[in-house]
Amino acid sequence: MPIVTLSTDIGQADYIIGAVKGQLLTADASNTVVDITHQLSQHNYQHTAYLCNNAFKHFPQGTFHIILVNLFENLPDHLLIAEYNNQFIACPDNGILTTVCGVKPVNVVAVDVDTAHNFGVLACTQALAMALKKLSHSPGLQHAGRFVDNIKEKYPLRPTIGADWIDSQIIFIDSFENVVINVTKEEFEEHRRGRNFRIIFTRNEVIEKLSQNYASVTPGDKLAWFNSAGYLEIAINKGNMAGLFGLQGFSENSLKQAAMHNKLLYQTVRIFFS
Repeated sequence: MPIVTLSTDIGQADYIIGAVKGQLLTADASNTVVDITHQLSQHNYQHTAYLCNNAFKHFPQGTFHIILVNLFENLPDHLLIAEYNNQFIACPDNGILTTVCGVKPVNVVAVDVDTAHNFGVLACTQALAMALKKLSHSPGLQHAGRFVDNIKEKYPLRPTIGADWIDSQIIFIDSFENVVINVTKEEFEEHRRGRNFRIIFTRNEVIEKLSQNYASVTPGDKLAWFNSAGYLEIAINKGNMAGLFGLQGFSENSLKQAAMHNKLLYQTVRIFFS
């Protein structure tokens, strides 16, 4: 029984997500369709990579993951399906594949989309539904599309690291306005080497110790901890970290504007070791 996940920036205010599920079930009634999220940011690929990676790794081998983000950045006359970590990722050819994977997958095929009539989201997802049907019944990407090598590539943000410091970026802000930084526990400990540290963010606010969870500090206090995904998170117990301190995450738009004006338009979080 094939498992198909959906991660999109479409939202759930209209019929589109229901229609996509209908397409997948019509193509193969044995599909099990699972929602991951439909609230992805159109321009924040780091946000998509963080959410998708930390969800996908809990699914069994052979799962099909459909990611629909920034679908109409360019005319999507084809979509991509890639084999990665014994699973399959289907997405637009707009750089999101390599951002999520962190590398360019070896095996990638293009699935052509019929752009002649009623061209929209459902034309794209119909093409994917039929391709996934072929793939589930005839293993081998060659049955789903034509192999391609030239795809659009973008990659995850990495922190900048010095001998005594790390400059990191905000990659995700959750619904409680807790802030996730692109530093993993392994990276932090590797560069910390047992030293003291200071996490400094806007307004010269400082955190100098790690907590086990939110209950480790009293309500209203700041904390830093490594969340269940293994990433550094800064927050306020029963408060709104991002809103209170005006923190904003990275986005593709901010990167373009920063290049135009030769400056950063999003916050970095700095960690100093001593």
